[in-house]
Parts: sequence; C-alpha cells; structure tokens
Amino acid sequence: MQNNIIKEITPLTNSDCFTIFERTKKDFDFPLHYHEEMELNFISNAGGARRVVGDHIEEITDIELVLIGSNLPHVWETHKLAGKEIHEVTIQFHKDLFDEKLLRRNQLRVIREMFEKSKCGILFSAATAQQIGPRLVQLNKKHGFDSVLELMSILHDLSTSRNMRTLSDSTFSQAEFSYSSRRVEKVMEYINFNFDKQVTLGEVARIANMTEVSFSRFFKSRTGVSFIDSLIEIRLGHASRKLIDTTEAVAEVAYNCGFNNISNFNRIFKKKKGCTPKEFRENLSGNRIFV
Repeated sequence: MQNNIIKEITPLTNSDCFTIFERTKKDFDFPLHYHEEMELNFISNAGGARRVVGDHIEEITDIELVLIGSNLPHVWETHKLAGKEIHEVTIQFHKDLFDEKLLRRNQLRVIREMFEKSKCGILFSAATAQQIGPRLVQLNKKHGFDSVLELMSILHDLSTSRNMRTLSDSTFSQAEFSYSSRRVEKVMEYINFNFDKQVTLGEVARIANMTEVSFSRFFKSRTGVSFIDSLIEIRLGHASRKLIDTTEAVAEVAYNCGFNNISNFNRIFKKKKGCTPKEFRENLSGNRIFV
C-alpha cells in the first residue's frame, strides 16, 4: 500500500503521437497512479481483478476496455484474479493529440464529447471490447502515419459505440461538462457552492427563472439525469473525497456533505459505489492524496 499517489512519468515524448505496450503477465503489481497522458487499456483473461478509477471501485470480468482521462488516478489490482495469464494492451497518447479547434468541428464532435467523459474514466461495453480489442493488438504492427490514422479511427469508433458508461463521479474527478445552457451552468455552480446545505428544487428553479415543473424537465433534458440525482452525485463526490482525505467519522462526513440522515447516506452510498462508506475508506485510505 502506498502512502502517496504516484505521478507516472511515461516514456512518451513531445515528438511522439502515442506509445503502445502489449504484455502478458500473471498479476497486477503497479500502484495507484496518474499521468498527463490519456490512456486506453484493453485487458483480457483478468476476471476477478479489481479496477480503481478515481473514486470508483469494481471487480472486472474476463475482458474490458477502459479510457482514462488526463491526471485521473487509476489502478488494476489482482484482488480475486481467476486467470493465470493476463493479456494487456495499453495505449498512451497526449491529451492534445487532437487540436482543440479541430475537435470543435462537426465531424469530431463525438470524439470531443468522449474525451470530456474520459475525465471520469469510461468503461466500454463487452461487445465493443470484443470488437475493438483485436485492432488494438494489431496496432503495434502498423507504422508511421498509418498507425496514427488507425488510432484516430479506433477513437472515432469508440466515441460512437453503444452502452459506454462513466466510472468516477464528476465532482471527485473535477470534470467540467458543457451543458450548452447558461441556466444549467448557473444551477450547477450554485449546487457546487452549496452542496453542504439544504438545496431545494424551488431555489434552483428560481435561479433558472423557471417554474419547478418546467425546470425539472429542462434540467433532465440537458444533463440526462434528474436534479435530485445530480445533487446526490455531487454530494457523494465530496463525501468520497472526505472519506479518503480526512479522518472525519462517517457520520460527520455525511452531515458535512448535505446528508441529514446517516442511514440514508449509507444506503445511497452503497447503492452507488457497491460498498459501504467504511469499506470504501478501508479500500482506498492511504493510497491517495489530492494534489
């Protein structure tokens, strides 16, 4: 167990577009770490291992494909690994591989949106992993411009794939999503400053200058989640940070993050994270600091 999170200095130079590693191994032994570069990780034959991305912890299946955003802490742990020979392909590329102006072109919009989501880490579906995995394995057999074109093609295909899901909470990962709405941005700003207090639908509806019913519909249409679910996610993100970075009691963490009922906090936390707040702290305490 590490006392501090490790900042990995990758071998990728400013003259490179990306680097790729392919290896077969018996276990996972690299500690919790982060790096400036984005990372695409394809892993097979690792059922029972455990993935940690930001504040998200999950046991993995035999095959998976994950996109890790810049500076997002992550690690794969042996845990309950069943297989004896893990196959891993890791691609690391500069976060500015695509120019920001280029990403705003219509044809690359979906890639830009995927990169935004990757700030929380993205797990692609098993079907997508099965489809894209062989292309990643073959990527190191290509050279020069052809390899760059293939990587771009892979990223585009991933950005249009179905059933991807983000892993870490956006608050914990400090991700900033664009909602294409000044009203929603004002409300999110208010919630982020007042998450530890009572926040009502009436208050945020007034900030948006809308009725409660209209605001509820508008907010969900723009963010994909209800106002209440968004508020809970923000509070859980802050609670996750406190559980790892402070010695506050679980009840104190709950109340300081806007949860007025410890039983309700425990229930919601376990439903969202798959473990109790105490278990979460025990799993990650001492592995992470905020820098």
